[in-house]
Amino acid sequence: MAGRYATALFELAESAGNLDAAASDLATIAGLIKKSDDLRRLVQSPAYGADAQGRAFAAVLAKAEIKGLVANFIGLVIQNRRLFALPEMITGFNGLLAAKRGEVSADVTSAHPLSDGQLQSLKASLKTATGRDVQINAKVEPSLLGGLIVKVGSRMIDSSLKTKLTSLKLSMKEAS
Repeated sequence: MAGRYATALFELAESAGNLDAAASDLATIAGLIKKSDDLRRLVQSPAYGADAQGRAFAAVLAKAEIKGLVANFIGLVIQNRRLFALPEMITGFNGLLAAKRGEVSADVTSAHPLSDGQLQSLKASLKTATGRDVQINAKVEPSLLGGLIVKVGSRMIDSSLKTKLTSLKLSMKEAS
């Protein structure tokens, strides 16, 4: 379902020549949802009615100066009671945009936030490995202890310290 909404928004934005503007607005919304526990609850909870969600999101969109196609799209999503799927819709839109641009997306999980220099270096390495421009979706997972987990398409490289320690623990159990 989220894919259908993402495709519809992508096609509308493409026909209007607003792909970059729509992507920017969606990135702003995704960032707001990620930063605000209250907004995340509003999106995820079925306890809020469409009217309450509509009023709250209208205020958020106005404050973020988001209007036009993306604002109308979110209004439709709320009206159809599909706000809970908005994060997946945004991800789907970004995937379609990346495919159109010839980019590939990489999910990178690290134990600590990566610096801009580290992200650029990783991006360059992944571009060399894949032969395509790479968009990095970085997230932090302190339980990794160190290292990285990189997922590009169906390939995954796990060089995290947590995985190495688990592997060592299993091999030591087998040896005893």
